[in-house]
Amino acid sequence: MATLRRQQTIAGPAMCAGVGVHSGAHVRMALSPAPVDTGIVFVRTDVRGGVDNVIRAHADSVHDTRNCTTIRNAAGVELGTVEHLLSACAGLGVDNLIVEVDGPEVPILDGSSAPFVQTLLNAGIKQQHVAQRVIRILEPIEVRMGAKSAALLPSDGFDGLDIDVTIRFADAAIGEQRRRVHVTPDAFLNEIADARTFGFLADADAMRAAGLGLGASMANTLVVDSGRVVNPEGLRFDDEFVRHKMLDAVGDLAMAGAPIYGRFVADQPGHALNARLVRALLDTPDAWRWEYDIEAETVREAAPALIAAAG
Repeated sequence: MATLRRQQTIAGPAMCAGVGVHSGAHVRMALSPAPVDTGIVFVRTDVRGGVDNVIRAHADSVHDTRNCTTIRNAAGVELGTVEHLLSACAGLGVDNLIVEVDGPEVPILDGSSAPFVQTLLNAGIKQQHVAQRVIRILEPIEVRMGAKSAALLPSDGFDGLDIDVTIRFADAAIGEQRRRVHVTPDAFLNEIADARTFGFLADADAMRAAGLGLGASMANTLVVDSGRVVNPEGLRFDDEFVRHKMLDAVGDLAMAGAPIYGRFVADQPGHALNARLVRALLDTPDAWRWEYDIEAETVREAAPALIAAAG
């Protein structure tokens, strides 16, 4: 069994604010430390009147995967575009966090996970007294959506998430790109976190007509048009597009509720495919097992009290 770390949260509160990429709403977000076994929990502070406004970042909460990952609780309260923050948490190893948001979606900021990473690092990462529990992949799990596919496979000599993504787009500005990364905090910071979301100029009017992309701009989105990147600053990486797909996948896989130790291999992944794979994982318990360091295990705190207080 691999040596596993203890659970982690942030050392103190932090805040950030910005526009929601789809709603166009200005949103403020407050991050707070959380007890062990809390996981990542979102609170819609603008929802009042006794309505349950707490939403867990878990596969059971995934409601919509068109253009972003939207989660929803049993009371019908939703929150969109959670994947970039979840990716930052997973990349840095933040297991427990209370996220209070006063609007319908997490702010897009610059379209990557980098601003969330900086916010978390400014708050400080704090080790807790209970062992982290991880999902160890034992047997292959695969899902398909037409020509798209994604699989979780047993690890190939790396204790952590080994991610291998291929994308294919007809537009010459993207084309076919592939990248593989062993996701450690350093690798996430250096190879994934800065990659921005992207879209096609030709799709802009249709998206806005559908009530999507109302807050999108070149300040938060890589815009592709007829074989070129429109943004005057250009790309941060030659293969920034596939790196962003990796960023999204790290965030979407966090919906499993614990870090995954195994290989994620995907051809043309997206939020819907990622969500389907996590669902298949949780529905196939014989294909994986829980692992944690028994020697590091201690009496667990009662997390629900803080979750209730946050609401």
